[in-house]
Amino acid sequence: MARIAVIGAGMGAMAAAARLAVAGHRVVVYERTGTYGGALGRRERDGFSFDTGPGLLPLPAVWRDLFVKTGKEPLESRVELVQVDPSSRHVFADGTEVALPNASRAGVVASLDAALGPTAAGRWGDFLVRARETWDRTRRPLLEEPLWPDWEVLAEREPYPAVPHKRLLRTRRAGTLAEVGALELRDPRLAALLESHALAYGLDPRTAPANAAVLPYMEYAFGMWYVRGGGLRELARAVYERCLARRVEFRFGTEVTSVVEKDGRVAGVESAEGPLEEAEFVVAGVAPDVLDRLCGGARAGSGVPAQRGGASRLTVLLALRGARPEGTAHRTVVHARDREAELDGLFGAAPGMAARPTVTVLRPDDPALVPDADHEAVTLSATVPALGAGTDRSATEVSAQWAERLIDVAERAVPGLRDRLLWHEVCGPAAVAAATGAADGAIPAPALAGAAGRLLHAANTTRTEGLFTVGGWSHPGGGLPHAGMSGALVAGLVVEGPEFRGSQ
Repeated sequence: MARIAVIGAGMGAMAAAARLAVAGHRVVVYERTGTYGGALGRRERDGFSFDTGPGLLPLPAVWRDLFVKTGKEPLESRVELVQVDPSSRHVFADGTEVALPNASRAGVVASLDAALGPTAAGRWGDFLVRARETWDRTRRPLLEEPLWPDWEVLAEREPYPAVPHKRLLRTRRAGTLAEVGALELRDPRLAALLESHALAYGLDPRTAPANAAVLPYMEYAFGMWYVRGGGLRELARAVYERCLARRVEFRFGTEVTSVVEKDGRVAGVESAEGPLEEAEFVVAGVAPDVLDRLCGGARAGSGVPAQRGGASRLTVLLALRGARPEGTAHRTVVHARDREAELDGLFGAAPGMAARPTVTVLRPDDPALVPDADHEAVTLSATVPALGAGTDRSATEVSAQWAERLIDVAERAVPGLRDRLLWHEVCGPAAVAAATGAADGAIPAPALAGAAGRLLHAANTTRTEGLFTVGGWSHPGGGLPHAGMSGALVAGLVVEGPEFRGSQ
């Protein structure tokens, strides 16, 4: 039985902790804040309750596997997991609207046919076939296996089977997600639908590789899920309780100040509260700059350039008077009216505030979120520049101005919104930084192939023997499914050693 120190109580870190404890190890989790869950936070006020992080769960099989492997019981025995239907409603710049059913390629194509016409629907259907092929090519190396030692192969190859387009004497193939929209979908509404999936992870579709097509594919193939009875924070609670049931020890309010190394191998961790805590293995669920600091400024990585975020997320929590109307879609995406202006504002040389950004509106049908049936809890979110990007104004001031724009945009999805508004609260990049430890509040994207390795993440192993990384800032990257898989990969590497090759 080894002593294992886990730094951070985010979802990936807790997934690793539960699996390692089941394998017979003594696991202690050190968390600098007073709670668990990382980005899966909760805000409660006046009988209202809100998720402050992700509001929907793709690919729940990752978390189902965790519960089966750590207790031989289904995830659904701990939380009420339900598919939202429709998966999403979209309001496009020209006013066109479409509701897309959950986990049904045929249903999605039929809905697009009715709203946008058969040509657009056919192109989207053909795109989903290519996206599936991309998923089949990348699923194992980018989600289910430790990062290959020859990771440069993944960096060099673009796995998306782009369609050749001939113009005069030239043949062009899409190399970026935006080019997939322009060359293959050829409808600004379909392009907006496609690009919104990358934008939600802080990716610029103009530079994101074409294989980012797997992001919409995951949604349409495996569905989008909600945890009824309190939102996705309940998933974090269930994982935390699973850790406790497997005798994982949590030390909240304990900030690790250094990872101690001796003769090229970890020896334990030191915290502000006490002397060295010895450990044979250390699992770090922190952002790259934090890990560098804990290791005394030395690069702890494995050779892959650490992915640094360039965008963050702003969330606005709305307490509304009046009941949620029957038949309301759980999720509505209101697309920006000026795509180029939004992308330039987020990713350009001088980041700024988009006049009307793309806004996601979540309206859960969940009595646990409201004081009574005559009120509604609504969450708005948008991708925004990370802290310090292009402004000298305070984070609070900038977030407040962003919030007003999000509310203005959301009225296209929630008529009479301001008249129903009791109060609102804003969780901006500073709140993301406080919850996750990423200094600028940046959000990590899932690992993607190609793009010269720019969107790969550092391997879970490091140059220091016995030191591993877990969570959104390490392989396989950001997003709840990826965080859960990082926990499984780290547990496998600790238990089986470097020969571990992932789930079969």
